[in-house]
Amino acid sequence: MDSFTFHNPTKLIFGKDQVEQLSEQIPGAARKVLIVYGGGSIKRNGVYDIVTDQLDQLNVEIFELPGVEPNPRLTTVRRGVDICKQEGIDFLLAVGGGSVIDCTKTIAAGAKYDGDAWDLVTRQATPEGALPFGTVLTLAATGSEMNGGAVITNWETNEKYGWGFAPYTYPAFSILDPQHTISVPRDQTIYGIVDMMSHLLEQYFHNDTQSPIQDEMIEGVLRTVIDTAPKLLDDLESFEHRETILYAGTIALNGMLQMGYRGDWATHNIEHAVSAVYDIPHAGGLAILFPNWMKHNLDTNVDRFARLAVKVFHVSEEGKSSREAAEEGIKELQKFWSSLGAPQTLADYDIGDDQFNVIINRAMKRGAFGNFNKLEDDDVKTILELSK
Repeated sequence: MDSFTFHNPTKLIFGKDQVEQLSEQIPGAARKVLIVYGGGSIKRNGVYDIVTDQLDQLNVEIFELPGVEPNPRLTTVRRGVDICKQEGIDFLLAVGGGSVIDCTKTIAAGAKYDGDAWDLVTRQATPEGALPFGTVLTLAATGSEMNGGAVITNWETNEKYGWGFAPYTYPAFSILDPQHTISVPRDQTIYGIVDMMSHLLEQYFHNDTQSPIQDEMIEGVLRTVIDTAPKLLDDLESFEHRETILYAGTIALNGMLQMGYRGDWATHNIEHAVSAVYDIPHAGGLAILFPNWMKHNLDTNVDRFARLAVKVFHVSEEGKSSREAAEEGIKELQKFWSSLGAPQTLADYDIGDDQFNVIINRAMKRGAFGNFNKLEDDDVKTILELSK
């Protein structure tokens, strides 16, 4: 392992009825709170009323920014920054899923920056502060509730980038109540499962030779998700299954599983480029691209792929070479995601190869990428071709 220092400043509050702790978590000095949320599901499922009741106990002035998109847009970030600066907002509260939290993180930093928030996303400028913010999570997926990362789309330029700057973009607290994820529709539940599995897999593919604890932890979480996901989809109102999946999404990307090495993240970079052009669901793109990234990079470390096949997908090694076991493991991953109802090809979103050059250009904007194996233009093109 590499030497490392681990510090996660987010206070995690997990369990049934824990949203009732919200009033205790807002800083006492906060007088103006901006609630950031998406398309209105929090009003239909009752979370909005619980949150506002808690805030009313504090006698704070409440402002709202609704309408955050599934791939949060720079235009929405800018609206939020304007509200913060014009109204003197001193605390933000993200109520929703990862997109809402990502948008809130960027607003929080942008509100303390004199220029355009896009400068921060594109790393042309470094934040020197941010407004404090917390989250009430309503969707198990991205893990954004306990990390410092965010992904923002500039639809005007068809660019989508991940960014973040510790400690400013970490939530002060995140409240996770599984019962508030029960109303999440089937398709979004599927996408959340694919997203968290992709995070686990991105971290699994690394080149460190001394990571037995991390490997076992990732394999264990993957096995648990694979075991729980079909049960949840058979009973979307199961509190127990929602609880397991909700915690899995958080643990998958809060930094604990990646101490001492750096995962790959190349597939995420390619998907960001695809959805910047076509605005498809992030996890839908990952379900299509990740198995094909695996196929393309198999020879980088075939034994690593074989281990995943055996330890996670229970592929038998008997009478098989490492390559054969590895290839079977990739097929099992595709088969599992397909059984959940995830897309398998770009054609499932009516995406052809006419914009491949644009996607490649967007993916390569910051140069070669990937830690398990560096990808160049031709590599991205091959993965896209395999994904058609």
